[in-house]
Amino acid sequence: MTSGKILIVDDEPQIRRVLRVTLTTHGYEVQDARSGEEAMLRLRESRFDLILLDMNMPGMGGLEACREIRATSEVAIIMLTVRSTEMDKVAALDAGADDYITKPFSTPELLARIRAALRRLPVSEESSTEALRFEDLEINLATRRVIAKGKETRLTPKEFDLLRYLVANPNIPIPHGKLLQAVWGPDYGDQVEYLRVFINQLRKKIEQDPSHPRYLLTEPWVGYRFAIPSK
Repeated sequence: MTSGKILIVDDEPQIRRVLRVTLTTHGYEVQDARSGEEAMLRLRESRFDLILLDMNMPGMGGLEACREIRATSEVAIIMLTVRSTEMDKVAALDAGADDYITKPFSTPELLARIRAALRRLPVSEESSTEALRFEDLEINLATRRVIAKGKETRLTPKEFDLLRYLVANPNIPIPHGKLLQAVWGPDYGDQVEYLRVFINQLRKKIEQDPSHPRYLLTEPWVGYRFAIPSK
């Protein structure tokens, strides 16, 4: 019984081989690709639950491939790289990655990141019966569909889970650490740049004016709050 289907995209054969053996041993179904271009072909042929995507590849690099994938797919993406600066992390997340891991990494760390990327918040029976409507924003918790600014907008799974958690706690400032652990998992809590990038992406998708948000408000030194507009 497999735990999910993973595509490894890396130009180094040894890394692909080690990752394939490791992930197969832990119950995942695995395919691999040597380049961003080959990854796009694999994605047209098969459906995957998660992509491990090397950031630095010849030809179509990881960031470009991530943006291409995100244009049409909500698949979970973890970026792999040898660089660990905050600028690199933000670039990966901004391109649409769900997470980021620096080489070399241990097997337990990789497996924990994969579990976090595949993690989905459960939908309660009470909240799944109808859509939530806030003037120019509609969120259907059961179908994970969002209509904003008069049209349906695609959110990545992590974007949706973050929005849903905030919506479930309206008008309450939620600390950074609590948000990270609720959406990504208990091993997260200090990665504030994750939230900064994901909130910015959500604002671009659901706010009429992302630079002056109505819904997704920053609580300085604390976290974020979903504000229900007063009538």
